[in-house]
Amino acid sequence: MRSETAKIGKRGTVVIPSDLRRKYGFVEGSMVIAEARKEGVLLRPVVTLPLEIYTPERKAEFLLNNAVTREDYDWAMKEVRKLGIDPEKVPREKPKGR
Repeated sequence: MRSETAKIGKRGTVVIPSDLRRKYGFVEGSMVIAEARKEGVLLRPVVTLPLEIYTPERKAEFLLNNAVTREDYDWAMKEVRKLGIDPEKVPREKPKGR
């Protein structure tokens, strides 16, 4: 492992050498974890995953589209109504035999 020097600027900014930025995928705005170690400070990339926040309408779609049996579908219809949504207005495929 090769070491490179970096300079600390105003407000504690550190410029990471370009070959290290490329190697570890650091781009402008990347989040890092700064971890105190007895030998110094370790910077590690933060892994972030996109998060989808489901609206009641999207939850209703999941409920109705994932029903397998008639009982599942009837239960899903009740749950959708509890969400304050008219099940007839939710885009879905009705299970066969309904």
